[in-house]
Amino acid sequence: MSRIVYVNGEYVPEEDAKISVFDRGFLFADAVYEVSSVINGKLIDNEGHMGRLKRSMDELEMPHPATSEEIETIQKTLIDKNDVVEGLVYLQVSRGSQDRDFVYPENTKPSLVMFTQKKNLLESPQAKVGITVITSPDIRWQRRDIKTVSLLAASMAKMQAKAAGADDAWLVENGFVTEGSSNNAYIVTQEGTVVTRHLGNEILAGITRKSALRLAEEEGIKIEERSFTVDEALAAAEAFVTSATTFVTPVVAIDGQKIGDGTPGPIAKKLRAIYIDEATKA
Repeated sequence: MSRIVYVNGEYVPEEDAKISVFDRGFLFADAVYEVSSVINGKLIDNEGHMGRLKRSMDELEMPHPATSEEIETIQKTLIDKNDVVEGLVYLQVSRGSQDRDFVYPENTKPSLVMFTQKKNLLESPQAKVGITVITSPDIRWQRRDIKTVSLLAASMAKMQAKAAGADDAWLVENGFVTEGSSNNAYIVTQEGTVVTRHLGNEILAGITRKSALRLAEEEGIKIEERSFTVDEALAAAEAFVTSATTFVTPVVAIDGQKIGDGTPGPIAKKLRAIYIDEATKA
């Protein structure tokens, strides 16, 4: 039995899901998206994802297809229809369909699409051994704080990493790490301070990032939100990334050089454990 997906008011089998060739998400990447994780059949940190979705649409002057409450109802319905115990719900909003023109069309109806994916999140093999990353120039546009579907540069960075035998890429601009190709990046100094890039147009304000920093603060871990260089990262005691579907995942090597002793560090492991503990109790 195929998945049931949601397309503009209808729940349909995935093979019957259709979007117009004139959809601006298809023609211009004029669309935004969110990914919410699911644990034990429940959405995790979803309020934050809904808030960021609204912000992304507002930053692009995009009409809203539904309220946050209506969107969450659809998410939960898809989780039930597809029997998702652990995995994710992807949602995408485009400006809608109209004949091709660079200028934003007026009075178009925005398009809302959602689907689920079953995925093992809690017992991730990568989280147990850590991931390796390479550094790559950050060639993306200057509004990375808006979560758009324009992900070609991120895909290219992922492919660079794959070609180099690594798991992911950390993006670098003017000598400083911005973020991972699909996650926020962190280092832990030799003194035990967690350092991650400050918020701004240069990075996405991660929902898991916000939760991880709150949990770190509650644990009495010192935090610095500032830029850090690749050299600082290479000299760090440990490193890790956060995202909605990887939670907190250790980084054990950068550009082929071990970070710390080359195994997942204690702070990354602790933050992952307490994040999962809080999420599974929700």
